[in-house]
Amino acid sequence: MKYVTLGSSDLVVSDVCLGTMTWGRQNTRSEGHAQLAYALERGVNFVDTAELYAFPPRAETYGNTEEIIGQWLADNPGRRADMVLMTKIAGIGMGYIREGGPIRAQDILPSIEASLRRLQTDYIDVYQLHWPNRSNPAFGRHHVGGINYAQADARQEEDNARAVLEALAGAIAAGKIRYAGLSNETAWGIDLYLRLAREYDLPAMVSTQNEFSLLHTTDWPHVIEACAMNRVAYLPWSPLAGGALSGKYANGVIPEGSRWTMTNRHGNFRNKPAVHEAVAAYGAIAAGIGITASQLALAWCAHLPWVTSTIIGATSMAQLEENIDAFGMALSEDTLKAVAEVQRQFPVPF
Repeated sequence: MKYVTLGSSDLVVSDVCLGTMTWGRQNTRSEGHAQLAYALERGVNFVDTAELYAFPPRAETYGNTEEIIGQWLADNPGRRADMVLMTKIAGIGMGYIREGGPIRAQDILPSIEASLRRLQTDYIDVYQLHWPNRSNPAFGRHHVGGINYAQADARQEEDNARAVLEALAGAIAAGKIRYAGLSNETAWGIDLYLRLAREYDLPAMVSTQNEFSLLHTTDWPHVIEACAMNRVAYLPWSPLAGGALSGKYANGVIPEGSRWTMTNRHGNFRNKPAVHEAVAAYGAIAAGIGITASQLALAWCAHLPWVTSTIIGATSMAQLEENIDAFGMALSEDTLKAVAEVQRQFPVPF
């Protein structure tokens, strides 16, 4: 296992981050506990969750994942120091969370307190804004014309961001969180928060987690540059593209209980003909070097020098073992060239 400093913080994290969003819906409490114990045994010390989870989100499972982690911590006193724990405050759109309203300064402290209770811990290492209040290109909205940026009120965004940063600063001063981070953010948004931090002596965001995989590279180069030049850790989520890159959805097969069988408010935006063609091509490369398609996708993420830690998730222990194993695999120059050729053929497949 490799370890790296998380952006401008003093936190040292594994280059594998254990994602937990399936715990409480696709995975039971005991399965989540088993995954957490196994990941820690393998040297993974970085764990990501959110108040929104389990995923796909619904009111009945809101907060379940944090509660599962909290119960494990309660059952294993003394292990909290073994992990760097991140969680997130949800934004606009979920009617059962703060009536679907945006992230506001007055929401920060109550939301942190609620997460602390569910997690059964005294502090959160990194508290993240799950998505911006304004429209953003995540969740399949990255094509040209998908968002009308002219509708955004830049002054309003700046005023709200400053107020949120001030609230986060108060939570840091109170010892409830150690650092703050972003998620599903753009280069403009990252720059906004960093500029406000400099101008008003407020906490600098130390990380952003955005969708990034062999099927979704639209953060390159602009978001990646913004992170690299400002010591903001870049944390790819969905490095297997919602499971597509494993190949399990090939030939129109949708396994029972898989995520593609579950209702998602954004729709199944990855189920496109070009996705299946690209996945088949990547699968052939993986088979040719004797690793699984999932391992190829994860090893490729891990080899990128500007990726701090890759967020993985699994619904079975076998998947978790396979995924963690990928981070010890080095890809040859010939393999990387073959992957690049497929990327050029399918640059934006969904």
